[in-house]
Parts: sequence; C-alpha cells; structure tokens
Amino acid sequence: MTERIEGHGGELALAALRAHGVREMFTLSGGHVFPLYDAAYKTDFPIYDVRHEQSAVFAAEAVAKLQRRPGLAVLTAGPGVTNGISGMTSAFFNASPVLVLGGRAPAFRWGSGSLQEMDHLPLVAPVTKHAETVFSTDDIPRAVGAALHAALTPHRGPAFLDFPLETVFSVADVELPSVTGVDPIAPDPEEVGRAALLIAGAQRPVIIAGSDVYAGDAVAALREAAEALQVPVFTNGMGRGSLPPEHPLAFAKARRAALSGADVVVVVGTPLDFRLSFGDFGDAKVVHIVDAPSQRATHVQPAVAPAGDLRLILSALADHSGDRADHTDWIADLRVAEDAAKARDAAEMAAETDPIRPARIYGELRRVLAPDAITIGDGGDFVSYAGRYLEPAQPGTWLDPGPYGCLGTGMGYAMGARVSHPDRQICVLMGDGAAGFSLMDVESLVRQKLPVVIVVGNNGIWGLEKHPMRAMYGYDVAADLQPELRYDTVVSALGGAGETVAKAADLGPALQRAFDSGVPYLVNVLTDPTDAYPRSSNLA
Repeated sequence: MTERIEGHGGELALAALRAHGVREMFTLSGGHVFPLYDAAYKTDFPIYDVRHEQSAVFAAEAVAKLQRRPGLAVLTAGPGVTNGISGMTSAFFNASPVLVLGGRAPAFRWGSGSLQEMDHLPLVAPVTKHAETVFSTDDIPRAVGAALHAALTPHRGPAFLDFPLETVFSVADVELPSVTGVDPIAPDPEEVGRAALLIAGAQRPVIIAGSDVYAGDAVAALREAAEALQVPVFTNGMGRGSLPPEHPLAFAKARRAALSGADVVVVVGTPLDFRLSFGDFGDAKVVHIVDAPSQRATHVQPAVAPAGDLRLILSALADHSGDRADHTDWIADLRVAEDAAKARDAAEMAAETDPIRPARIYGELRRVLAPDAITIGDGGDFVSYAGRYLEPAQPGTWLDPGPYGCLGTGMGYAMGARVSHPDRQICVLMGDGAAGFSLMDVESLVRQKLPVVIVVGNNGIWGLEKHPMRAMYGYDVAADLQPELRYDTVVSALGGAGETVAKAADLGPALQRAFDSGVPYLVNVLTDPTDAYPRSSNLA
C-alpha cells in the first residue's frame, strides 16, 4: 500500500530517505538546507554536524561502508558542495553508496547573482553515479528513490541531488513511490565455468580479495570457494578479515612469494590498479572477478573476467565438481614464508629503540585492540605500516582512504564508525601530516559525545615525499613539519584529552589510558623520522 504525505521539500525528502533505510544525517549548517533540518528535528531523526563539509561526506561514507547501506550527507549550496567533492570522489573510487543532498540558489532568480549561486552538477557528475537538480517539490521523493537506487546498484557509488531554494521550502501533497530492491547481476555461466576450470587446474593459485567482497556481502561465499578449491587467500581494503588470521588458508605476510610463484592469480572485488602491480603478475594467468561489467580491466587482458553478483560467482566456484589439482605443497611453502615473515615482524614490533620506530606502535596496538575494533587509517607513511602489522580478525573492521588516497578521512570516518558501532573500540591511525586536514573535527566528536582513540605517528615530516625526493634529487623541499608538535594539546584544547609519548616503554600504558578514557583521546607518538616504510615508487 502506498503512502501519501503532505509537507515541505525537506519533509518529503526525509520520508523517502527513511523508506530506503537511511537512519542519520551528517551535515554542516547552512540556510539553503534548513527544511531538511526542520524535518529531522520534528521527527527525532539524528543529525550529526561537523566543522568541515568533507568530514560530513566521509562520515556518511563510513556508515555506507561499515553497514552496507546508504549514508547521507547534507551540504549547503556553493562552497558547502565544493568542500564535499573530495569526499564524493573517495566514495566513487571506493564504491560507497553515499547520497549527498545539496542546497542550491533559487531557480527563479538564476543568473541574477544570488548568494552561493553555482551549478554544481558539472563538478560532481564525473564522480557520482547519478547527479540531478530537482526543480519541482512534488518530484523530490521520486528523485531521492532514483538516486539511492543508482547508488546501491553495482558497481555501487555516490549520488548527488540539489534542490533550489524554492523547491525545498515549498509544500506539496504527494504519493511516496514504493521502494524497489536492486536485482543481483547474474554472471555468465560460461565465464564462471572457465574461471573454475582454470583455478581448479592450477598448481599454484592465489586469491586476492578486496573491498567489494565485504560490500557485496560475499564473505561467506569467499570462504566456501577458498576451502572447496583449497586456494590461499590474501586480502586488501575492507576484504581484510574475510578469513580470520588463524584460518589455514589466510595469508598476509607472504604476498611477494605468492605472487612471484603463482601460476593463476584470482583477484576478487578489487581493481587491477597500482596496489596490485596494475594486474601484471609475470607469467601467471589472471582471473578478475568483478561485481559489474563496468569494472572489468581495460589496460590488461585477464584470462577470464566473470562479472556479476560476487556471491553467485564465488558460490559457483565452490560448487565446481571437476578435477582439482592438489595444492598441499604450495600452501605449505607459503606457510613457511608466512611464518618467517611473522617472526621478522614480531622482532620489529618489539623494538626498544628511541626514537620510537612505527612498528613498535603497532606491536602495542595489537595487545589492546579488541577483535571487533574498527581501525581507521588516515595517513601515508605511518598508515603503510598498519597494512603490514595489523591483521583484522573480522571483516568490516578496517577503513582506509582507498585507491584515491585522499587524506583527511580520519575524523569523518571516526564519526561514522562511532555512530555505526556505539559499543566498539574506534581507533584512528593518523600521520602528523594527515592531522592537519581534519583534526579540528575532534570538537565535533567531543560536543556530540562520540569517543574515539587517535594515534598520531609524529615524525615531523611528510614521509612519503621527503625520502623519495631526497633519493631522486639529493634534497627535499616542502616536506617538513614542526618536529614534536603537540597534537595532543590541540585535542585537549578542543575538549578531549591526550598525551605525548617519546619512549617505547611508555606506549602500552598510554594506549590503555586512551581506550579507558571515554572521550576523544589522542596519543601523540614521537617517531623516528629516518624510518621510512620500504616501497617501490608509485609515481608511475
């Protein structure tokens, strides 16, 4: 049975949003979107406000990622929308179903020079799946439904609507459209069959599972496929934790040995981008499994690339009934490499050096983080260590900026994570460079009683730039920050708490105090500026 509703544009929009499972709003106050606030206030719909619009979009993205449902950001016209574009772009690269609602100068005065008069669509269209200006009040529910349907359709991503002033302030009496679900994309059975034959017949296969495995609710199907075919699994992004670290097919440290020795590499739910050598694995054949045809790689030619609902594809792989090669020796060889790497890492994470090496921070964090803790990476060099030393125990517990690599996600992601999981540990790993992008939004967390722990790796430099520039040119410029800056006192001034740690032996107690505090708490760790995470150049 359909529902009729009479109200202003904000009330019509909120009714449609509720029907599609949206449960909260992230925003920075602006007059162009007052009716949306009015509708939320009158119906006790939660509003979380921030100090910079990018944080509102990042918070909405965290909700979308963690809860696999739409996240909502509401931005005022002009600079409100443009300040949110980096967040929209990150959501686009991360396939996060975020809906951004923007204010817009009045249409009846368009071209006369109204406050913040700007056509947003040409800017946001390239980084959204759906972008539309809604000119009629009674069209708002239809537009909200269409935008959310687009955002949730694989390959998922952000959508954008803006409302001219008179559209959102005016009143209409409309029928709410019924909510239609998103139909799964059925894969080509022949392509899936070819992939199954290739994987089952391989002598040294490897699976790399990425964020879309979690986003597509395909974690269980991934485990079934890996176990049925006995294939070692590596993960990245939100795919991390899909197999618990103790699982006999779960690997994290032996990636170099695996990819250099594999004859078939199966990449599931993540692009063949710079993080995966652009899909070049030497002589190995590549099976690229994606959630939509649009995600098939065009710069390389995989041996086969099934596209469609990842649960359907992975379940079909698990059900493969043909001959299967024995991978026992291959798995055992990788386990030897994995164990050796873990032993090396354990020594590094226990290092008693002063200044503190970043690895030691992660050694201490492993002792205090609960299995269901949400860990957020916002940084370059410092967060690179997190990918090496932290092993999420459960899927859906790791957030990082993703392939767009946008710094400044930290406080927005923290807000969205705390809203999503009120009873879990939330830990933000932040470089001192990244702290400059969003640390002011600690005030938003304090004011709205959203406690998180922030660990800053403070080496006083832009580590990803300083060391490579010195290697290339023999000098560096624009790569230094204030050494030993007291980011903890910034957080204290904003109403939180914190401390600076300069000795490795003091790390553990400081982290425990942070998690026990019940407020936004920053542990400012002075790290060795000469310690750079080893990596090959990604400048290509």
